[in-house]
Amino acid sequence: MPAAGPISTRVALPASPGEVHLAALPPLALYVHMPWCVKKCPYCDFNSHELRGALADEAYAEALIRDLEHALPLIWGRRVYSIFFGGGTPSLFPAATIDRLLAAFRARLTLDADCEATLEANPGTFEAEKFRDYRAAGINRLSIGIQSFNPAHLKALGRIHDDSEAWRAIEIASRHFDNINLDLMYALPEQTLAEADADCRAAISCGTSHLSLYHLALEPNTLFHTQPPPLLDDDLSAAMQEAIAARLSAAGFANYETSAFAQPGRECRHNLNYWQFGDYLGIGAGAHSKLSFPDRILRQARFKLPKSYAEELANGSAVSQEQAVGVRDLPFEFMMNALRLTEGFPVAMFAERTGLPISAAAKPLAQAEERGLIERSHERIRPTPLGRRFLNDLLELFLPASVPAKARAPIQPLRPLR
Repeated sequence: MPAAGPISTRVALPASPGEVHLAALPPLALYVHMPWCVKKCPYCDFNSHELRGALADEAYAEALIRDLEHALPLIWGRRVYSIFFGGGTPSLFPAATIDRLLAAFRARLTLDADCEATLEANPGTFEAEKFRDYRAAGINRLSIGIQSFNPAHLKALGRIHDDSEAWRAIEIASRHFDNINLDLMYALPEQTLAEADADCRAAISCGTSHLSLYHLALEPNTLFHTQPPPLLDDDLSAAMQEAIAARLSAAGFANYETSAFAQPGRECRHNLNYWQFGDYLGIGAGAHSKLSFPDRILRQARFKLPKSYAEELANGSAVSQEQAVGVRDLPFEFMMNALRLTEGFPVAMFAERTGLPISAAAKPLAQAEERGLIERSHERIRPTPLGRRFLNDLLELFLPASVPAKARAPIQPLRPLR
């Protein structure tokens, strides 16, 4: 029995009135959170923790396997279509540990024959042999946090790598992987339009098939929120966004989701599953889950601190919060994801994923169409260019009446859900 940690705060919140009736369950993905990084970036609000001392990779892998085993009754018989190792910096972990985890997943889950397995990597952690072994273990997609190719901007962002390490990481990755995403940021402190364009051109020149572009935002509980750097004005930020989108379009990339650009057929399956209101089981410190059942949709969260996560798991469960999504909340929850997609969603998907008829969202859909924020037919609903630009305003229409309206502002592209 481990020493007593913080008082347990497991919470079971009541659902809204009503019932869910799902005729079939959506696709299922597995998210694996690796919480440590070399250094906490000043803009990062993810559940990540600076590594102090040796990495306890074997003990954490054992905890992840135990966490999965506890969750198996919730997903019996379901096929897993994607796996995503996020962080933190998963590439801190030895390839042997990733191999052990993937072997444990194969032994306990039914993985699709074409299962996408992504690992996030930091350029400051690249070693040729290790990434060769990641590929041999079964990782078939890499997501590399480049952020910028400009050394001054990398320094301003507090990154542990420089531009030469960024190029070296891409070169090593390209030897072993043909499915690579690069993360880039724009609207950086004192960044010019020409510099943002140079980063975009550099990323295209790498030959990768997927790019994620994020606008720098000052998130709560980050160093940049308490000590903000000088930010660009809205007009320059918008000009950067438009220039980047135009250059990527000319290079054959489709902007299929708010922050994501891909060559044909190279969309991230794992993140697409999020946006299409699919299911995901999250294991690891701070991981979140969304799981559907014939009569309900359940959200869970694990304890965030690695120490608390391990202690609570040893005591029986690492789940700190569990909540059934209420019927009145489902239209907003669905639209919050699906309307991030440039092509929106088939009308039939709303009923398939929520168990509700599309008429449950009739009023906000009519309002959105009247304001020019969506276009719709009997087959598909998609955001207009105006709706994509003012996504917060569009989503606000779907909030339950009891929820206070959010401040109206153009949405900033967000990272994938954790």
